[in-house]
Order: sequence, then structure tokens, then C-alpha cells
Amino acid sequence: MIREISRAIRVSLVLWILTAILYPAVILIVGLLPPLQYQANGSMISNAQGQVIGSALIGQPFSAEKYFWSRPSTTNYSSFTKQEFNPTKPENLTQRTGTSGASNLAPSNPDLIKRIEPEINRLKQAEISPTADLVYTSGSSLDPHISVESAKAQIARVAKVRSLNPNQLEILVTKNTDGRFLGIFGEPGVNVLKLNLALDSL
Repeated sequence: MIREISRAIRVSLVLWILTAILYPAVILIVGLLPPLQYQANGSMISNAQGQVIGSALIGQPFSAEKYFWSRPSTTNYSSFTKQEFNPTKPENLTQRTGTSGASNLAPSNPDLIKRIEPEINRLKQAEISPTADLVYTSGSSLDPHISVESAKAQIARVAKVRSLNPNQLEILVTKNTDGRFLGIFGEPGVNVLKLNLALDSL
């Protein structure tokens, strides 16, 4: 009996050292290596002035006509820009919580129809053919990507506002399109923050 208890204690200590000390230490050291520092530090994106303006992994709301629009979010992406954020507005309170998650509203739910109607009207007013990801939120409401189709649907609007050649924007969309994960999983997507940052640098 004492031998079994002693063995159990030794096994527990070994597992504790492996999982609570050695494994985290190895992961920390690997994350400090130059090739992986970008990912380990949250894939942060900086502007031309060197200021961190966001993460490649977390979406941001864009509503100005001169930018490509992100997909809608039930949490307003839990982030904000200085120009768009007003902490006194009740609808902006979620932007300070760091929350994520979908609305879980069924397609037949009147609340969902009520929510997407303004999005559809806004797209039609901008002469953009509504696509699924410009109307519906993602599962996390933090998706930084839109589909290539949704990005290309906005080229004419952005080109007109900025007085740019649409071909320039076609090239930008292509450059900021992420391919399928491992070449087979998911669909290609355009990172909206990277695309708009490249747009401002023109």
C-alpha cells in the first residue's frame, strides 16, 4: 500500500514538472525565437509611423466610405478606433469587454431579419451586391477576413471615393488574400485591416 502511494506521488510530481514547468518553458523559448516572435506576440500590425493599430487575428469595424468594410459583428469586434468609439453610447459598451461569440439567432428568427435588413440596405445604397459575409456575422464575431468576392464587390465604391484606378485595388486585394490553411482547409479570405492599411499607403 505504501509502495503504491509512493509511486503515485512520484508519477504526479513527474507529470507536474513536465506539464507545469518544462512544457511552458519550452513553448516560451520557442516563442522568443525570431521566426516566431510575430505570432507569439499576437500578430500585431503597425502603421507607417510604427504605431500598433491592431492584430491580424482580430477584426476591426470599418464604416467609412474610403475603406473596405468588414463583416458585421455582434460585439462590434470588442475593439474600437479613436474616431469611431464613443464610450457614452450603450451599443459601444461591449467594445470594452473583450467578448466574442455569435448571436445564435435562427434564420427564421424575426430579430435576425431585423438586424440584417439595415446591412442589406446599406450595401444596396452603395451599389454593392450583398454577400453572405457582408450581411451575417461570423461565429466568433471577431473574424478579420471577408471573402475575395466581398472584397471585389467593394472595389468600384472605394476606387470612386479615392479616385483610384480599380486595377490598383484588384492588385491590393490579391496581395492581401490569405490562401487555404495548409492548402486544403477553408476558403481564401482577405484580411480587411491589412488591405485598408495597404490602401492608405498608396
